[in-house]
Amino acid sequence: MHPRHILLGAQAGAFALPVCDHYSGVEARMKKSLALQAEMLEEFGTCVFDVTLDCEDGAPVGGEAEHALLVTELALAAAPDARVAVRVHPVDHPAFNADVATIAGRAGHRLTHLMVPKVESVADVQRAADALDAAGATALPLHVLIESPAAVHRAFDIAAHPRVQSLSFGLMDFVSAHGGAIPADAMSVAGQFRHPLVLRAKLAIASACHAHGKVPSHCVVTEFKDLAALQNAAHQAARALGYTRMWSIHPDQIRPILAAFAPLEREVDTASALIEHAVTANWAPVQFEGRLHDRASYRYYWQVLERAHHTGLPLPDAMRPYFNEPLKARH
Repeated sequence: MHPRHILLGAQAGAFALPVCDHYSGVEARMKKSLALQAEMLEEFGTCVFDVTLDCEDGAPVGGEAEHALLVTELALAAAPDARVAVRVHPVDHPAFNADVATIAGRAGHRLTHLMVPKVESVADVQRAADALDAAGATALPLHVLIESPAAVHRAFDIAAHPRVQSLSFGLMDFVSAHGGAIPADAMSVAGQFRHPLVLRAKLAIASACHAHGKVPSHCVVTEFKDLAALQNAAHQAARALGYTRMWSIHPDQIRPILAAFAPLEREVDTASALIEHAVTANWAPVQFEGRLHDRASYRYYWQVLERAHHTGLPLPDAMRPYFNEPLKARH
């Protein structure tokens, strides 16, 4: 069996996606995002970020139907190995059903998932799942945005829904939902890691995802020109808060997110050597570098290799076959 199945089981889902989810909603930027994805796929040898075409913020008021047709055509025209998703309108928006019928009905087979914003309950998730089923996209996963205190409270139940693959945190709406009780500074790149209610929400979402083997996706950083601050935020999300994925809203944010979520090369080398020992021992406990290791530590170090793969890091030759990667020199 593959190490992923031996070691992770249901938790394999938390590492099933690229670490960056890049959003764009204007036609020219959507096309550029897809072109950049293709360029970076060739560079890294794996798809290191998803492109999510945005209807919620991208569609002009009154032009929702036309925008849904546009993103459908872009998804259908994307390269065969592209990873493309769409964010539709919330389930209570008048355009929601038409969005799903048009986009999932025509291009569901080309999409990696459908993102649904402003999800408040399991009932909202089920409504979205039913709409996908009605459109014929019965296997398409759902990603959902948690954007209110009530939704955070229900995050564990939402994450448990079998159709949900990932939960994202909607920082801006979460702060504004408190009616001024949380200061505007909490929406900044620094303040969002200081305010207790925001931190509590982030931790609840990450914990809910890990409890059910789903992917926790961290919120945007709106200061897109401050790349050092962005990378610091991504590093805190990955190393301190348990997130395995993060949103990008500008092409310049993609590489700093990849770097922040990537393990160090020495961590990859250690993980590879230990997994080799474990395979040789048929997953029984082993001594390695003066320490005793068993399946608990094997699981951790396998996850290091998963993160390396999803951030485009070159893997040691012994690990490449597990990720269907050709042997080549590390650089």
